[in-house]
Amino acid sequence: MGRVIRSSRVVLPDGSVGPAGVEVRDGRITAVLPGRPAADVDLGDLVLMPGLVDTHVHVNEPGRTEWEGFATATRAALAGGVTTIVDMPLNSLPPTVSAAALAVKRAAAAGQCHVDVGFWGGAIPGNAGDLPELHAAGVFGFKAFLADSGVPEFPPVTPAELRLAMGAVSALFLVHAEDPDRLGAAPASLVYADFERSRPGAAECSAVGAALDAAEATGSRVHVLHISDADAAAVVAAGRARGVRVTAETCPHYLTLDAAEVPDGATEFKCCPPIRGAANRDRLWAALADGTLDIVVSDHSPSTPALKQGDFAGAWGGIASLQLGLPLVWTAAAARGFDVADVVRWMATGPADLVGLRHKGRIAVGADADLVAFDPDASFTVAPDGLHHRHPVTPYAGRRLTGVVRRVWLRGVKVTPGDPPRGRLLARSADLLEEAR
Repeated sequence: MGRVIRSSRVVLPDGSVGPAGVEVRDGRITAVLPGRPAADVDLGDLVLMPGLVDTHVHVNEPGRTEWEGFATATRAALAGGVTTIVDMPLNSLPPTVSAAALAVKRAAAAGQCHVDVGFWGGAIPGNAGDLPELHAAGVFGFKAFLADSGVPEFPPVTPAELRLAMGAVSALFLVHAEDPDRLGAAPASLVYADFERSRPGAAECSAVGAALDAAEATGSRVHVLHISDADAAAVVAAGRARGVRVTAETCPHYLTLDAAEVPDGATEFKCCPPIRGAANRDRLWAALADGTLDIVVSDHSPSTPALKQGDFAGAWGGIASLQLGLPLVWTAAAARGFDVADVVRWMATGPADLVGLRHKGRIAVGADADLVAFDPDASFTVAPDGLHHRHPVTPYAGRRLTGVVRRVWLRGVKVTPGDPPRGRLLARSADLLEEAR
């Protein structure tokens, strides 16, 4: 017999929200029952939604585990209603640029993961010949930088090298799109506006254009990472209109923060590309609404507190928000007239579809019973000591947000961050799925 979880507000397979019961058996959803069927768990008016899927997470283990790690990152994910993450190939040592390096990372992750975890590979100068074997080993695609990544072992590629990598393997390519020729030197300044000016939107637009040209020349799929400049989103739209196979993402910090409000010296706000102004932020929301931007993911990129010290030239560029993405986006989305089904599309179904995880990110028969009971009306104030990632450095401290995760089920089992890890390691082929034990 299956168990039924019922709510008056279930995010249904067609994107509507209404009363239903979700039958769960052996970790999968076996039925979605309309109305108010008999249930083992009645959530009342809490929203029952699929677990979020975050395809842009820097876990940093092995090698830089003092920055973050699989245990802490996945606990933070679980606390935030994220039941699947895909780990980026850089900031770990070794970076995931070969099948052997992937094996090292999978061994480091085994037994530590509180949610399901997949892996990206990396495209760097000189490793195009390694990409077919790495893809066959189960990575979901390949990330490349067109500008300095911030770590020496993961150098950027030129547009010609990106095209060479795309020609070496039929795969999804993710691109950090900033044109190094249009970036200025980061200023030794405590003034945020000085840093923002050093990484102009024109650098994004130019690099997005180069990535689209490479994808068009090779017939590859390309996904543009963390768009911060709305003009770059327009470049994506133009590429899509001419037939390029392109998708694009933005992040909670670009949708919720305003460059004009960043205090001097507040390097916890530093990320690359940078947070921009309120008018640009409004245009990013419009790009989400019209489908130009496909998904919203965290770009969770933590570091030690020491690396966040100093001025905007020297501080590490990354924001840790894995646990807070859902309430951040929901708070802003609700104020703009969007509903919870929109957030599910951007943060669960869309990211799952990007990587081909059709059994994730949706409440539908046959999908994994990764479920979240979400209170969209409850509010809380962000307190760093309530965050689960390794170093609770955050630009959101003291911010009042709406939306609280009340319960999480992973493959039908109710889980909390304090429980033993139950996550699995995922691979691109379902045949390669294996337990994280």
